[in-house]
Amino acid sequence: MEPELQSKWYILTAAATAISLGTDPQVGLDDAEAARRLGHHGPNQLVERQRRTLLRMLLDQFTDFMILVLLAAAVVAGVIGEPSDTIAIVVIVILNAALGFSQEYRAEKAMAALKRLAAASATVIRAGAARTIPSSEVVPGDLIVLEAGAGIPADARLVEVARFRADEASLTGESNPVEKQTEALHDPGLSIGDRTNMVYKGTFATYGRAMGVVTATGMQTQLGRIATMLQEEEEVKTPLQRRLMAFGKKLAIAVLAICAIVFIVGLLRGEGPLLMLLTAISLAVAAIPEALPAVVTISLALGARKMVKKNALIRKLPAVETLGSVTYICSDKTGTLTQNRMTVEKVWCDGQVLQTSELAGQPGDDAPQSLLLAAMALSNDARAGAEGMLGDPTEVAFLVAAKDGGFDKKALEGSFPRVAEIPFDSDRKLMTTFHRWKEGQFVSFTKGAVERVLERSSRVRSSGGETALDASEVIRVTDRIAADGLRTIGFGVRFWAEVPQDLPSEHVETDLTMLGAAGLMDPPRQEATDAVAMCRTAGIRPVMITGDHPLTAIAIAKRIGILRANHAEDAVTVGKDLETLPIEEFEQRVEHIRVYARVAPEQKLKIVKALQDRGQFVAMTGDGVNDAPALKRADIGVAMGVTGTDVSKEAAHMILLDDDFATIVKAVKEGRRIFDNIRKFIKYTMTSNSGEIWAIFLAPFFGLPIPLLPIHILWINLVTDGLPGLALAAEPAERGLMNRPPRHPKESIFSQGLGLHIIWVGLLMGAMSIITQAWSLTTGHAHWQTMVFTVLCLSQMGHVLAIRSDSDSIFRQGLFSNKPLLGAFALTFGLQMATIYLPPLNSIFRTEPLTIAELLFTLAMSSVVFIAVEIEKFLKRRKDAKGSS
Repeated sequence: MEPELQSKWYILTAAATAISLGTDPQVGLDDAEAARRLGHHGPNQLVERQRRTLLRMLLDQFTDFMILVLLAAAVVAGVIGEPSDTIAIVVIVILNAALGFSQEYRAEKAMAALKRLAAASATVIRAGAARTIPSSEVVPGDLIVLEAGAGIPADARLVEVARFRADEASLTGESNPVEKQTEALHDPGLSIGDRTNMVYKGTFATYGRAMGVVTATGMQTQLGRIATMLQEEEEVKTPLQRRLMAFGKKLAIAVLAICAIVFIVGLLRGEGPLLMLLTAISLAVAAIPEALPAVVTISLALGARKMVKKNALIRKLPAVETLGSVTYICSDKTGTLTQNRMTVEKVWCDGQVLQTSELAGQPGDDAPQSLLLAAMALSNDARAGAEGMLGDPTEVAFLVAAKDGGFDKKALEGSFPRVAEIPFDSDRKLMTTFHRWKEGQFVSFTKGAVERVLERSSRVRSSGGETALDASEVIRVTDRIAADGLRTIGFGVRFWAEVPQDLPSEHVETDLTMLGAAGLMDPPRQEATDAVAMCRTAGIRPVMITGDHPLTAIAIAKRIGILRANHAEDAVTVGKDLETLPIEEFEQRVEHIRVYARVAPEQKLKIVKALQDRGQFVAMTGDGVNDAPALKRADIGVAMGVTGTDVSKEAAHMILLDDDFATIVKAVKEGRRIFDNIRKFIKYTMTSNSGEIWAIFLAPFFGLPIPLLPIHILWINLVTDGLPGLALAAEPAERGLMNRPPRHPKESIFSQGLGLHIIWVGLLMGAMSIITQAWSLTTGHAHWQTMVFTVLCLSQMGHVLAIRSDSDSIFRQGLFSNKPLLGAFALTFGLQMATIYLPPLNSIFRTEPLTIAELLFTLAMSSVVFIAVEIEKFLKRRKDAKGSS
């Protein structure tokens, strides 16, 4: 009979599990049955779906609409005899494809990292004998033997443990090893991290010994489920990719329409068909911003380099810009919002609740505070190492608190050495150590769960001596401490004339005198509080996600400002409720939930999808293997560089090198700056192209000849547009960047007046060119075409200086705040002068040297655009000032 496979083995007893899986918990399966099950269930391996070939991945880089438009422009440029333009476009397209290919290739490696977690071999009991087999041959029902240091080959229900602990950080993100036991658990809604009678494939045994019955292998394991989700989840397109795709389509249609009109109007006016065809084609090439992919790539690469210096490593380049669109940041608590360092925050001793800094005592003294500090230091297995404190985080916290109170463990052990101990175990929830004390006495310190210490205590230590213990009062005080989100640990003491010969806990851990209790917490990072406040100013909603108790989560959330006083809409939910909540109802509530407690990492995917379905852009942090599908699905997946697993890092878009929430906020600011600069480039290049189109399109209507030759158009497109445009990528962040809300994900790239600016400033450039042409012709200046060519080029130079900020004057910004742009301006101006005054270039560009008067006239005409845009910004500042008053 085939064993029944299910997912909630932890609610069954060990015996019931063995029966359900058709195995003997003493002798295991026989070889024939194991072979039959291997044939039925298949190898214990992660199965990878068919991947795209490298060639397919490379070819897919050329299917973007904007890239197709550029390739068409390259062909046209080649046909009309402009190989320099063709070469420039092809180089840009190839670089863009290489970048995209490298990003996608790296993204495919998440599955390989997942496979590396699998153990190579396993020890099983078959037919009563232990043997080592390849882990791929483990089957459901196998009895596996687990020892410290071994990888766990499959999901299993534990049937026997000897002080066994497992490191499940790779799966759950829980940094501390988990104490395991064999008793059935009665809550069917437990998350993986709380299933203390189960072990999982891909995790590791760190201490002790255990045996378990295999419940799932291969793709049926928790690791296999994650592999399935990882391969099924598609990465969503970034806002920039969507905007550029829409931009490319609109641009192509507009260019074709304008070129057709220019060609027809030219013919009707009597111009030669060949000249008009070349002019229309040149205009088509000019209207396409060939440098746009290069500017985008350079902006993102510069941003990524800058972010590394701020501890944010960008793995997928488009993520740099996507950060600027983020509306929700969903962050883990431990280590990201907090210091990942347990600290004793409050102490109850001698009838009062004290801050840790208020504790004081004298080593060897019998006063309550002195004994409590001695207990913290001596009944402790943590120790000081070369690189700081080593040991369990809770014990390290006690060691630090004792040292701060003047009780150094190393110094105390010389006077009060440990002579015996009863180690902690999960059943008693207590630990006791014996030490030599003064006057030939011995002392035992017992620490553990407050209720367990209370059960074994009959008195309480106070400054007036020992008094009867009021258990209800102790519970009331410690509950109040716990209500602040602190984990409470109780301490008791007992004096002995000699150490008992045997140490049964029921004899030793009784008739104690209670010393007090300590409240511990992993305190929030100070910078996290500032970062949360900055998020709110920037219109971003911070959300905490943790596997911790709701009280702890709420306490931290209140302290750093995620949960605000007098904001009833800030909701809290727990993982158990999330599990049963219908997706439709959850989507109605998800935008109001600020804290998720007791959440399993796999539930993060549900949170991401719900927010995205509501039109939000989500940054999600994670460090465990279970986080990988959510990190991949999120608009920005953020892995932890210090505590994160390889799988989470491979699935993420960005890695925090310092695991700090504030680093995400800094990255968001950089993302906004980069998108601003990309918009400035589009504003600059499209306005320049618009000016060329208006000049050529309107000239015939005023009875003027076509003002520019095809070579002029291509020169402006390649040099005047290119160099200053690229330098805009280095523009610093504008004032108030983080005081404005995120861009709406569906917002057009031409929103906020960008489209209108392109039209009116382009029209002004065209008008200045036509006025120059008309004036030159009516006043008999033979160099009119060179003058028009120069006015158009230099108008664009003035324009690029003026649009460095959407509102601030260039005089407030300072000319030298973007040195690359200043250099590009000087170089472009020099090259333009070279086309006018160097004889070899005169013949190529069909230009003629201008007189001083003609040059001054062109400089005056080209400055009009700069002045007009500065006036536009002045009016905008006045309007904003009135709106804010």
